[in-house]
Amino acid sequence: MRKLIYLVAATLDGFIAASAGSDPSGTVFELEGDHASSLLDEYPETIPFHVRPMIGMGDVEPRHFDTVLEGRASYEIGRSQGVSDAYPHLRHLVFSSTLDATPAESIELVTSDAIAHVRALKAEQGRDIWLCGGGSLAASLRTEIDEIHLKLHPVVLGTGIPLLAPPTTPEVDRFRLRSAQPFQSGVSLMIYERR
Repeated sequence: MRKLIYLVAATLDGFIAASAGSDPSGTVFELEGDHASSLLDEYPETIPFHVRPMIGMGDVEPRHFDTVLEGRASYEIGRSQGVSDAYPHLRHLVFSSTLDATPAESIELVTSDAIAHVRALKAEQGRDIWLCGGGSLAASLRTEIDEIHLKLHPVVLGTGIPLLAPPTTPEVDRFRLRSAQPFQSGVSLMIYERR
């Protein structure tokens, strides 16, 4: 069975972006440093298609994922920059209760029952599934997240979009640390798996 992996960058205080609709790349999270090339090598499929040729990764095969899941707000960040499908090299699903359609025919729009949809995806053959963001979608799929690959940056925001939107009822999900890879830049890749 395929795993749902929440691969995301976060601050020390648990935020994935400064505010709704803001792109944290390069503003909150450092794109340069010894962590950058290592993370590119480990997760080449997470690089948007329009950036891949610029950094010599146009034909690099996926290592972990063949499917990417995004919430509407995360999807709209790329769309606001003129990118209707940042991941045409992956099966791309956008989860939204407000969108009627997406401008890219290649994107699958999921408008209801996210958990049932993800369970069906996990039962299919293939590589693992990348939960790209954001915090609301991650919170709605919390019980289905098998692993969290956390790119932890030495930054404190104080406020912003949380790693997981706060639940309406208290829940406890326990994970164990499988590996930790610190970099000289201060960034660490922390991999947690569900206990």
